[in-house]
Amino acid sequence: MTSMQTPSQHAALDSAHVGDIQGAFGTIPVGDDAPRVKLSAKMKTLLAIVGPGLIVMVGDNDAGAFGTYTQAGQNYGTSLLWTLLLLVPVLYVNQEMVLRLGAVTGVGHARLILERFGKFWGAFSVIDLFILNALTIVTEFIGISLGLSYLGLPQVPGVIIAAAVIIAAASTGSFRRFERLCMFLIFGSLILIPLAIMAHPSFAEVAHGFLVPGIPAGADVSTVVLLIIGIVGTTVAPWQLFFQQSYVIDKRITPRFMSYEKIDVWIGIVIVVIGGAILMSVPAAVFAGRPEFGNFTDALGVAEGLGKYVGRIAGMLFAVALIDASIIGAAAVGLSTSYALGDTLGLKHSLHRKIRDAKGFYSTFAGLLVVAAVIVVLPGSPLGLITVGVQVLAGVLLPSATVFLLLLCNDKEVLGPWVNGRWLNVFTSAVIAVLVILSLVLTVSVIFPSISGGGIITILVVGAAVSVAVGAGFAVWRLRHPVARAERVSRAERAAWRMPPLTLLNPPRLSTGRRLGLTVLRGYLLLAMILVIVRVVQLALGH
Repeated sequence: MTSMQTPSQHAALDSAHVGDIQGAFGTIPVGDDAPRVKLSAKMKTLLAIVGPGLIVMVGDNDAGAFGTYTQAGQNYGTSLLWTLLLLVPVLYVNQEMVLRLGAVTGVGHARLILERFGKFWGAFSVIDLFILNALTIVTEFIGISLGLSYLGLPQVPGVIIAAAVIIAAASTGSFRRFERLCMFLIFGSLILIPLAIMAHPSFAEVAHGFLVPGIPAGADVSTVVLLIIGIVGTTVAPWQLFFQQSYVIDKRITPRFMSYEKIDVWIGIVIVVIGGAILMSVPAAVFAGRPEFGNFTDALGVAEGLGKYVGRIAGMLFAVALIDASIIGAAAVGLSTSYALGDTLGLKHSLHRKIRDAKGFYSTFAGLLVVAAVIVVLPGSPLGLITVGVQVLAGVLLPSATVFLLLLCNDKEVLGPWVNGRWLNVFTSAVIAVLVILSLVLTVSVIFPSISGGGIITILVVGAAVSVAVGAGFAVWRLRHPVARAERVSRAERAAWRMPPLTLLNPPRLSTGRRLGLTVLRGYLLLAMILVIVRVVQLALGH
């Protein structure tokens, strides 16, 4: 195991990533290792730390989530609420691992992939993130446009102004100022609560939807399964991994404050689940027994339905919440791209820096938002195709992102005493298996849109059987080839351990099995991407 590291030996790629923690609600001086004994001291520390988990989680309840969740509620009532609870452990485990990577290494996700797995995977991770994020930001501006339309405000200048506000907020050279704006928007998202009160969905139906998993009676299985995959894709997205790790680094959070950041993540998850539940249960209550039930169109249609059956104020609350969520999403997704490019290209990449000190970082961020806004306001833009492309690409790429997350969290050169434990690896492996199966279903359904429910069920069953067989084989192999237990370290040593500079790390040791697995993953991703591109081109040409 690599020896203990002093602060001067940290691997931080940008000097701005080392210093005082300057959160929206407080400051923690660099080197502060005083014990927090009193509750007031702990709360003060939590207020200074809170931010990354909240922003990444609330940013995930973006325009795409509004569309997917309300579609589930309008078409199937509260019967799919259980999917939100199933995703809670997945959300936490993924975010906890990237939090640990960020706090311990001081190096972003994309750069770690490049350094530990080579140029192919490093380039692939950045390029696919760039494409997917660019398309995702377009969907955020679509959400802003729909919200403005319902409010009766001009869409073209409204979208342009929204883009300008987001760019300006991130370009002040003050990390604290940006985070405070994000917190303001997060508080703004709470207007969904009075919306729920106005729609007053049945508590019994909501509880039943959460606690009793199942497919809605009489519904088309293939349609429901694809919607469930959409819920997974919009709730657990690749950009989250890159953003959370880099934002934790930029906020200068160290292992010393890891437990506080975990609380921050949990607060964000609670808000995500409550928000998702409201977005499903409100349309379920409002449209039940009415002609619109089962005939979802888009978020604008939901706002119009709320205005028609609940009142104009309800529709306005929904539209404002949609705009608010889309702005947070656009800011977070754009930053995840700028952070990743800054990491891999060796550019200065920090919100602590002024524009003149980090031109590449801010230019990438501004360029993405400007191009996305222009695409949305241009007449004839293929917005429907872009929305489909985002859903499919997210489904195809998420398994690979989680694979590398798991491998990095088992790399002792990178995490030392912070590597994953056995049961966390078992759980994450199971999650990857599920994501791969769902990714296959989504890819096949796009390429062969006429696939039946039986065909989808077959893929799910065969995929589950293969996953169980592979897991059993690995378990038997592990019993025959036990791994030596890592040496125990004290809590103080663990808290002080940081990854040394990348140039001092020993090369990664990939077993034959891992090399084979990465080769298969590479082949699947290339084939899936080619097939998806072909299908999107066919749709664009009207075939």
